[in-house]
Amino acid sequence: MAPRVAIGRGSRMDGFLEQVRAYGIQPVPPAERRLGFVDMFVLWWDLGVSFLVMVVGMFLVPGLSLGQALVAIVVGAVLGNFLLGLVGTIGSDTGVPTMVLLRPVLGRRGSIAPTILNVLQLLGWAVFEVIVMAQAATLLSERVFGVGGYLGWVVFFTLLGTVMAVGGPIVVVKQWMERFAVWVVLLTIAWVTVAVLTTYDVAAWMAKPGTGEISFWLAVDLVAVMPISWVPLVADYSRLARNRHTAFWGTALGYFVSHVWFYGLGALLALSATVATDPNAPINPLLTTIAGLTAGWVALLVLLVAETDEGFANIYSAAVSAQNIWPWMGHRTLAVAVGAVVLLLAATIPLVQYESFLLLIGSVFVPLLGILTADYFVLRARRYEVEELYRSEGRYWYWRGVNWLAVAVWIAGVALYLLIAGLPQLGWTGLAPWLGATIPTFLFGFAAYALVGRVAPGVTTAVALGSTQEGRP
Repeated sequence: MAPRVAIGRGSRMDGFLEQVRAYGIQPVPPAERRLGFVDMFVLWWDLGVSFLVMVVGMFLVPGLSLGQALVAIVVGAVLGNFLLGLVGTIGSDTGVPTMVLLRPVLGRRGSIAPTILNVLQLLGWAVFEVIVMAQAATLLSERVFGVGGYLGWVVFFTLLGTVMAVGGPIVVVKQWMERFAVWVVLLTIAWVTVAVLTTYDVAAWMAKPGTGEISFWLAVDLVAVMPISWVPLVADYSRLARNRHTAFWGTALGYFVSHVWFYGLGALLALSATVATDPNAPINPLLTTIAGLTAGWVALLVLLVAETDEGFANIYSAAVSAQNIWPWMGHRTLAVAVGAVVLLLAATIPLVQYESFLLLIGSVFVPLLGILTADYFVLRARRYEVEELYRSEGRYWYWRGVNWLAVAVWIAGVALYLLIAGLPQLGWTGLAPWLGATIPTFLFGFAAYALVGRVAPGVTTAVALGSTQEGRP
């Protein structure tokens, strides 16, 4: 356990910040979990304010009609954010980050595989965020100063995200989001929404049928996978929540509101002539369309400022996840290392289409999410022995550090996801992409592992060891 830091009257916040940093991936004691409902809501609401969310919203139309797209957005958001909040409660119960929560399921060593995948996806998201912010800043600087300076903006936003990640979530939420960012961004996106509704003939769009290029349930998949892509890092923040209700409702509601709002804006903007003319390169037309609204350049600037939070979260949680592999390394060192990799990649690779990337993320983490929820809520009745999470040859060691039965269910779930949804970048369209893979694959992971735990309790330690636990940590 990391050492306690004395918190005096004059240095309360500084002491608390140092304390949180000192814990690393060790459990945060209940008395030191200080984020309330408003804190959690603001954090996740702000993380949902993103150009990337609007870009994915653009994928839904004109394949679906605007009305169908809006319904798919709500259905997918309810599903994805419920699961996001659910895993958030596990982090609140235990006080540990998400990758450590996978140790009771996959084993201490078994958790390394999803940790590596999570670090890779967070690096990918961080790179995408930096590229998007650099593109937006380039548009603004070209208009104001006549000079783009794209690479300079890549450096600037990578450094900014890294500095925020070193500071940590308490600084970002308390000192940045709640004092400034949330209010300015809220007014701005309200204005952008009104501007879109009054600039374009939305009623005509609502009456126009879809082209049928995307099914309703595949659209639900593309919506649900966005909050699910945050599941592997949700407990990194919910471990600081005061209680499980705060963790669930603050997380799920916060992301739900901005998630639905920005997907809807993306669908609306995709139907404008500017965006629709370049479907293969959605970012620049999207930014140009926003800038083309009355006072749109001001809105673009504010949204650009809001986008920095996503870069921070991806770099911060990539560093936290990496500590599950290298626990002896300090978080600040890892955050700087992650920032350096993001800078290198963002400066050298182009922005690619998101749909296949999102589906691939879902294929990996959706079945694992089902396995985790079955293990924690069904097989272990919401009881993990936190001290055992860190002990070799202990309760969660299984066979040589890996729960191979859980790994087998996980691999089968990934295969099922890809069988249904396909892998478009490799030319595999899937057997039933119209069905959507998120719900079937989550249910498969949940049901299969719950059944395995009941039939073979000695393997999962669900029954044999669950009776010895005296209470929730």
